[in-house]
Amino acid sequence: MSFLLLMFYWLVIPGLALFVVFAVWRRTKTRVRKTIVAIASLVLFLGLFWLLGGGQRGLVDRQVRELCAKDGGIKVYETVKLPADKFNQWGQPNFFRPTQGENALGPDYIYKSDDHFYRQGAPTMIRYRHQVIRRSDLKLLGETISYGRGGGDLPGPWAPSSFHCPPTAESSEIALFKKLFIQSNGE
Repeated sequence: MSFLLLMFYWLVIPGLALFVVFAVWRRTKTRVRKTIVAIASLVLFLGLFWLLGGGQRGLVDRQVRELCAKDGGIKVYETVKLPADKFNQWGQPNFFRPTQGENALGPDYIYKSDDHFYRQGAPTMIRYRHQVIRRSDLKLLGETISYGRGGGDLPGPWAPSSFHCPPTAESSEIALFKKLFIQSNGE
């Protein structure tokens, strides 16, 4: 964020609002009108703070939690046993090539990844969906669905916050692969 935009949010907008409030305050004569100006000013500042400082962020976080509770998480419909040489030292499939699109899992599986934006801007709300389909019979073997929010914070020099559901220590597709592809014991 540029320094000028930061100054605009933190100095110009509040300064203009204070100027208007004091100008109206000085012109009012009765105590009742001054009370109305004070209440309206408070509502104005609280509204600005809510808009700029996280009110929408909280609403979007709640929506993310609700959607996540409905259909978020990892669903494995059929596991696949593979030989040990198909896995790396962390138990992840070593044949995953994310830059290869639908062929990211090689010739035997179709990998589909879909990102759907429910809301763009600040804050952003997105659904991530990853699917693994067996190429021979086009059967859906497993999928993962997660939701996320990015941004919506008070403007400043800091990085925007984010919220992701369900929380995982690793990427959702890697978590899906670890549950879907099982290491066989040489059977």
